[in-house]
Amino acid sequence: QAQLVESGGGTAQAGGSLRLSCVASRNSGTTYCMAWFRQAPGTEREGVAVIGRTGWTDNIDSVKGRFTMSQDNVENTVYLQMQSLKPEDTAMYYCAAARNCRSDSLSRESDFSYWGQGTQVTVSS
Repeated sequence: QAQLVESGGGTAQAGGSLRLSCVASRNSGTTYCMAWFRQAPGTEREGVAVIGRTGWTDNIDSVKGRFTMSQDNVENTVYLQMQSLKPEDTAMYYCAAARNCRSDSLSRESDFSYWGQGTQVTVSS
């Protein structure tokens, strides 16, 4: 079991930065693959970034070079540092956890069993 709580969303101007945080409450000794998904109004939810249990990371092409996912295992927290924000980054961002991830897990929501409540990111032009 894992409970996820996101924070750090808000409003930024295009070109600005935001950092999202996700604190994971979980059973001691259990590790998870963690990811960030986002969903804009009228669109399907899409995977944005993932960090595996061994620390490998992956991003979707539209955020490469702008978004960086990292983790602090001591604090059980993952982060999504977002820079050079664009209006099309506007969405509800969700933290998700899975016991195991595959290389294509960002395109497989069903891999993730645990989800946070979401935090809104709005980028103005």
